[in-house]
Amino acid sequence: MLLNLIWLAFFVSAFAVALARLVMGDMEVFPKLLAAMFDSARTGFDISIGLVGVMALWLGILRIGERAGMVDALARLAAPALRQLFPGVPPGHPAQGAMVMNVSANLLGLDNAATPLGLKAMQELQSLNQQPARATDAQILFIVLNTAGLTLIPTSVIAIRQTLAVKQGLAGFNAADILLPTLVATSISLLAALLAVAVVQRLPIWHARLLVPLAAFGAAIGAVLWGLGQLPPEVAARWMGLAGSLAIVTLVLVFLLAGAAKRVPVYEVFVEGAKEGFGVAVNIIPYLVAMLVAIGVFRAAGCMDYVMGAIGAGVAALGWNTDFLPALPVGLMKILSGSGARGLMVDVMQTHGVDSFAGRLAAIIQGSTETTFYVLAVYFGSVGVKDTRHALGCALFADAVGIVAAIGVAYAFYR
Repeated sequence: MLLNLIWLAFFVSAFAVALARLVMGDMEVFPKLLAAMFDSARTGFDISIGLVGVMALWLGILRIGERAGMVDALARLAAPALRQLFPGVPPGHPAQGAMVMNVSANLLGLDNAATPLGLKAMQELQSLNQQPARATDAQILFIVLNTAGLTLIPTSVIAIRQTLAVKQGLAGFNAADILLPTLVATSISLLAALLAVAVVQRLPIWHARLLVPLAAFGAAIGAVLWGLGQLPPEVAARWMGLAGSLAIVTLVLVFLLAGAAKRVPVYEVFVEGAKEGFGVAVNIIPYLVAMLVAIGVFRAAGCMDYVMGAIGAGVAALGWNTDFLPALPVGLMKILSGSGARGLMVDVMQTHGVDSFAGRLAAIIQGSTETTFYVLAVYFGSVGVKDTRHALGCALFADAVGIVAAIGVAYAFYR
């Protein structure tokens, strides 16, 4: 309902402002709105079709990784930490396996597999619930960690950036240069989510079995930030591009070699997974077109300039740098709608350039946050939980930290 109101508000406010401009003598405003509608619809279609090849490639590689047991390997690595975080779940309970598999699928960007596994985990956790209408501590922690959205490789964001770079004539553009900043930002968001729930639920997170890996992870992130902060922005950008490209190519090779070692027919399995790429890309066309058209008329009427001008004046009055403002709506929309945030991200990249600071920041935000209200509604709704207790508050706290972290990381890496 909220997304319906937001989408409608784009059109109503654009029409009202355009009508006011017409009264003041602007005879071109409504032709601009009409042109924006058609141009945005075409752009949404072009971007979605441009995703077909990349999505086919990645889904094919991921299918090999699944068959080679890479998801199971991640599950085994994560199991000790999850046992520490979910003391209310008995050892060996089916919920543990489902949760581990869900986390592993999210790490690998297997969204289609992660959601069913997450719903299965919620059902298993519900079997331990003594008050079926009230969320348990384990269910809350599981869902809040899901809303943090930790993903090793933001595949769709990289694919969209590459598609737009081709349209903008950027030769040799490295769309993976946001991989490292995105990983840092989403890691901070994940830690914030964990700490928020741990404080409320008084979880024993200071146990060495959990604290040592978290401390090592945090130290690694800090070392990366410090090291790149010592370099000029253009040099740091090149190193990040190299790191992102190397990580993706290495992961592909590991999946292929693991598949070969397990005697997986890698070519046939790749083709099997790649067939899903077309369907995934086509499925986002209506969502992307809907949001791009709404944002297009909103911008063409001048509404976006008014809104950003008002926020910019407030930020400037505080003495802050305002370069992050064009990408801020992406983070605010992502809490409500993934497709809406994707449309805003594309709009930022088109308006400011895919290689601009705002374009990079929008990509980092899109890749490092999750659609909180959607996750809470689907996961809790699937098991009939009505009293979600502190789940929303902790999730929104993690979202806020994630957005601030994305902005800070972007300034650290690109300014």
